[in-house]
Amino acid sequence: METLAHFGDGGPGPWILLFPLFWALVVGLGITLLRRTGWRGRRGPHGPAARADSPVAVLGRRFASGEIDEDEYWRRLSVLEEHFGSRD
Repeated sequence: METLAHFGDGGPGPWILLFPLFWALVVGLGITLLRRTGWRGRRGPHGPAARADSPVAVLGRRFASGEIDEDEYWRRLSVLEEHFGSRD
């Protein structure tokens, strides 16, 4: 370990290896915080498609309960996607 950055000659020594680890930890914590606080796209769990009162959710409930058949579901879903589709 004495050869690491000329440790015996007044160089930085082995503690210099801690800087990359420190910055990796800072970046990892930053990404974790951003992901947990809602830094997500519109299609994430907090996006408009996840709302219980959205037209797509109401249509899905009607299909699941048997009020409409599969053909009706797909026809209405295509119309809803035209009007309420994702705006990327």
